[in-house]
Amino acid sequence: MTQANIILDHVVLVKVDANIYGARKKLKKEDLVLADGSKLPPEDLASLGSKRLLDPDKLTVFNRLKKEAERICLRVGTRFLGGFAVPVESASSITAELERIALDFAAAKTEFLAGYDAAVTDWVVRHPEFAGIIEQAVDSVEFVSTRLSFDFLVVSVGLPESLPPADVARLDSKIGSLSEQMFYEISVEANHLIEQSLLGKEQVTRSALRPIRRMRDKLDGLGFLDHRVAPVVNTIDDLLARIPNKGAIEGSILQEILAMAMLLSDPDKTRRHGEGLLVNQTLVVEETDVDEIVEQTELESPTVPTATIVATEPTPVIAESVADSPDFTDLFDGIFDDEIEAESKSKSDDWALEVLLDKSHTDLVVNTVSDESSPSEHSADPETVTAGDDEEADDSDQDYWF
Repeated sequence: MTQANIILDHVVLVKVDANIYGARKKLKKEDLVLADGSKLPPEDLASLGSKRLLDPDKLTVFNRLKKEAERICLRVGTRFLGGFAVPVESASSITAELERIALDFAAAKTEFLAGYDAAVTDWVVRHPEFAGIIEQAVDSVEFVSTRLSFDFLVVSVGLPESLPPADVARLDSKIGSLSEQMFYEISVEANHLIEQSLLGKEQVTRSALRPIRRMRDKLDGLGFLDHRVAPVVNTIDDLLARIPNKGAIEGSILQEILAMAMLLSDPDKTRRHGEGLLVNQTLVVEETDVDEIVEQTELESPTVPTATIVATEPTPVIAESVADSPDFTDLFDGIFDDEIEAESKSKSDDWALEVLLDKSHTDLVVNTVSDESSPSEHSADPETVTAGDDEEADDSDQDYWF
């Protein structure tokens, strides 16, 4: 079994499909009142923007719920093919939280539609000089209802049994990049922690530990993506175990937390640190084996008559010493490097997802929540479905909170 298959066996793909009404229409030339002699540039040079049909604050709740759904998936998973690769063991808990968001979204939709006409009227009153261009572009309540929806899909994916070597290589490359995406997402959250909670502080409250624990749990859950993750998780556990159970965090332990956050804020240093810890662990094992061999040799040495004993110098056993506690040397090297940019979305994500979902005998689990249905009407039981065309990957900005 290839490494790609091993990874896919450990994850499910969660697709969040949140459609939000924009309440915007294209601004037309006739919407503008130009002074005498004024002239608009041609369309091949410049294009007009858009006009709002109601107060954008009325739609804030829907954007908040969409971002919350993304944060829930990112808490334990990582972005993959327009969705989120989530550990199989976390799928049920993620599904439960997404179902809650779907119900909240449906309730917010009902409330918004009930006050839609009043919201449009209020917007016209606030902009009386442009009432005409607003009213002529207003959409009906029925149309707006079709533009507000929240669904999610949970599927298991796998490599097809037969593919051209070139396609296999492309899929392997995408699956192999999961660990890079995971380390990048950890670095983003670590940088937020440093900037918002740690930098320049002489002491912090215990709430500053929550982001550290979240990052630790995410790395632990996705440890199968990269062998260098486990020793990093152990380092974080060792640090958390030494933090006092109550009171403000300050002094040397605060500096260790800052050092850990700076380590996690650099994907390359995090990987190198994990690699170095693995090497040290190997050296410790080898040193232990050498000591055991020496002790066993001394115990099993045969008794030699005194007359034939020859004095010889014992051969020293040289073993590299390894510190018991994690070494934070050089963690601050390069902390002021330019912030690593997010990986651009690959144009072939849709192709890769289609190939993975077309694998024969792939088990698909669909959790679809209708905005019009009640909680009792929705079933969490798996359904077998036929994979369709992949929808456009969501490009909304990812945010973090502490």
